[in-house]
Amino acid sequence: MKRIRKKIDSFLSWTLIIIMSIMVLNVLWQVFSRYVLGNPSSFTDELARYLMIWLGVLGAAYVSGLNKHVSIDLLPKKCKESTQRKLKKLVLWVILLFSLFGLVIGGINLVYVTYVLEQHSPALQLPLAYVYLVIPLSGCIIIYYKATDLLSIK
Repeated sequence: MKRIRKKIDSFLSWTLIIIMSIMVLNVLWQVFSRYVLGNPSSFTDELARYLMIWLGVLGAAYVSGLNKHVSIDLLPKKCKESTQRKLKKLVLWVILLFSLFGLVIGGINLVYVTYVLEQHSPALQLPLAYVYLVIPLSGCIIIYYKATDLLSIK
């Protein structure tokens, strides 16, 4: 299980690096075409926006897997060890259920509706379902991470 998790971590980290690199190049091209060429590129603003969405949502899944996300640990520090474990399990279940209902099921519905309505982005003519696909994907990754965390609690 740890081997699979490490592979997912590695894949996500490299994916995030690639997305960020493309974003930097895209914004540099936008600035160059606007101020040097005097003819701003029409697609760069939209591409940067969609890459930022993917970077933010996938980054949240990655950070969740590393357990580096923001947490308030005031209550657990004041509890006994057995209560801390129960509280940790509760928090993991809440995150898992939110990811299932909010990200996976809600995200699949969003992707389906935008796909059926054939919504496309104005400049890139990219189906918006592809942009929103990161939401259920990220939800599945978070569910995997939190399920393995639940199984590792003794």
